[in-house]
Amino acid sequence: MAIRTFIFDLDGTLLDTLGDLAASVNYALQAHNMPTHSIDNVRRFVGNGVRLLMERAVPDGASNPQFDAAFATFRQHYMAHSLDTTRPYEGILEMLRVLRQRGYRTAVVSNKFYAATQELCHHFFPDTIEVAIGEHEAEGIRKKPAPDTVIEALHQLGERREDAVYVGDSDVDIATAAASGMPCISVLWGFRDRQFLMEHGASRFISQPLELLTLLP
Repeated sequence: MAIRTFIFDLDGTLLDTLGDLAASVNYALQAHNMPTHSIDNVRRFVGNGVRLLMERAVPDGASNPQFDAAFATFRQHYMAHSLDTTRPYEGILEMLRVLRQRGYRTAVVSNKFYAATQELCHHFFPDTIEVAIGEHEAEGIRKKPAPDTVIEALHQLGERREDAVYVGDSDVDIATAAASGMPCISVLWGFRDRQFLMEHGASRFISQPLELLTLLP
């Protein structure tokens, strides 16, 4: 396979967003008189989109009568504070710059809500990420691990899945790659460790961003 396109997850892969996510989760919980969580707990909650993040954080999840209000508070706070401490992981900016210089196509597909995905990518990767797609609110477009948003990203790039590889840090990313019919490269600096990833089917790893360049022809 001749790789032409890299589809990246965002949280835990390109950006360390955990601090800002945890701050917004706990702000919303406190605002609605609910117990807060440690950053390690929030780390275990992330990976399946922000709604499920809050379902895991709120006592009794979506069945809690205050869930919708807490979720709305989280969204409002996070959109205002998503850049407080979030930063690219070391080596990410250089890796993306080299990929684009060599003519590779790049996209982000995330389960973060669409507006936040767009904002973060435009802020941190304005010249290196060509397409950024978050959790889609359009009817019929399913979030990861369904392949819908990956297919949309490839369509916008004008590229084929046969020439693409998926790069992520979670079990959801492994499943997304499989559903999309492309190989997955799992990163070891994100929100899940090697053992967890192997238990969920990961077989190809990189421990720092620039290692991705060694896999290229």
